[in-house]
Amino acid sequence: MKAFRYERPADVPSAVALLAQEPEAAFLGAGTNLVDLMKLEVATPALLVDVRRVTSTRIEELAGGGVRIGAGVTNSDLAADRGIRRRYPMLSEAVLSGASGQLRNLATVGGNLLQRTRCNYFQNVTTPCNKRRPGSGCPARDGHHRDMAILGANAECVATHPSDMAVAMVALDALVHTHGPRGERTIPLTELHRLPGDEPDRDTVLEHGDLIIAVDLPPLPFAATSRYRKVRDRASYAFALVSVAAALDVVDGSVRDVRIGLGGVAHQPWRAQRAEQALRGAATTEATFRAAAEAELAGAQPLRHNAFKVPLARNTIVRVLSELAEEAR
Repeated sequence: MKAFRYERPADVPSAVALLAQEPEAAFLGAGTNLVDLMKLEVATPALLVDVRRVTSTRIEELAGGGVRIGAGVTNSDLAADRGIRRRYPMLSEAVLSGASGQLRNLATVGGNLLQRTRCNYFQNVTTPCNKRRPGSGCPARDGHHRDMAILGANAECVATHPSDMAVAMVALDALVHTHGPRGERTIPLTELHRLPGDEPDRDTVLEHGDLIIAVDLPPLPFAATSRYRKVRDRASYAFALVSVAAALDVVDGSVRDVRIGLGGVAHQPWRAQRAEQALRGAATTEATFRAAAEAELAGAQPLRHNAFKVPLARNTIVRVLSELAEEAR
C-alpha cells in the first residue's frame, strides 16, 4: 500500500473543503471496499478524509411520509430497522443478502452506493482495464466475463455494479443528497450511476469533493408488498449473477403499479422501466410477467460465456412477480 495522509474533519463542510484541495484525495467511510483497493494499488489516494463521524447515523421519518437514511448508517442497522422491514422489506432483504455479518456491521449506506466493480481485470493492476486506465482496453470481453453485464455495456467496459442495496433503492425511486464544493444537490438514484459510455472510469455523476450525506426513500405504500431475490453461485458472501428487487400493487387481479430493479446485469443498478410499463394495467398472470421480462431484456447483448444471464434474469423476474401477486391475493 502506498503512503497517504489521513485527516479527521469536524464537520461536513470541513471534509468537503479538505478533499477539494487535494486532487488525489478520497473520502473514507468504513473502508470495506476502498482499503481493499488500496492494498491492491488499484486506488492510490494521497489523502484520506475520514467522514465516518461527520455523516448522520440516523434513520428518520420525513414529514411527507418518507424516510431519510443518513449516509453513516451501517448496513446492519438499516436492515434491522423495524420501519424499513415493514414499509420497504425488499431493501432489508437486499442488504442482508450482501457481504457477511461482520462487514455489514461496519459498512455504511454512503459507501455501499459508491463501491466499485469486482471485475477481475479492474482489480488486477497487471492487466489492461479501461476503468482503471482509459484507453488501455477491456480484456474481459474476450476473457473471463461470466459475471459481466448484458445490458448497457459497450466495447469500453462490461463490468457490473456490485451493490445489492442500490438495486432495491433504485426500484424505490430513492433520492441521494450530496454536499460538495458547489453546494448541496439532490440526485435521483436512477441518475447517480453512469453507464460506461466514453468515460468508463467514471462510475457516477458525482464531482470531486461531492459527499453523500443522506438518502431519502419516498412514501410508497405498496412497497410493503415487495421482495428481493438474489441468484448467485453460493449461498453467502457472493455477488449476484442476477438479482431482482420488485414491489407490486394489485387491484382486482390487475397491476395498478409496479417497481422493478435488476442487479448483476449492468454497469449500474438497472431500473426495469420497459417491464414496468408493460405491466401497468395488465393481468397478474405468468404469461404477462414473462412478456414484460422479455420486453426488458430485448436489448440485452450478452457475451459468449454470460448468455445464460438472459433466461436467468427472465425467470427470476417472473418468479418474484408471481410470488408477489400470490401474496397480494
